[in-house]
Amino acid sequence: MKNQNAPLYAVAAAILVVGLAFAGVPVTTLLIGLAVLVCPLAMLFMMSGMRGNHDGSDRQTGRPDDKNNQPHGPARR
Repeated sequence: MKNQNAPLYAVAAAILVVGLAFAGVPVTTLLIGLAVLVCPLAMLFMMSGMRGNHDGSDRQTGRPDDKNNQPHGPARR
């Protein structure tokens, strides 16, 4: 989900909720549906904040990467 589309999604969700309320759907059913959707929507929101940080700035500079420089298996002579 792109941030530029978030207002459009919010308007669409509001129109859906108002339409369902006018159609006679009970408020408790709408609240249960909202509670079911909160978890995946929150996950999408949080994961979108983690996207795009692949420049390597979280790595320490000046030190070799210890994972790649460790010998694998027993030492050979």
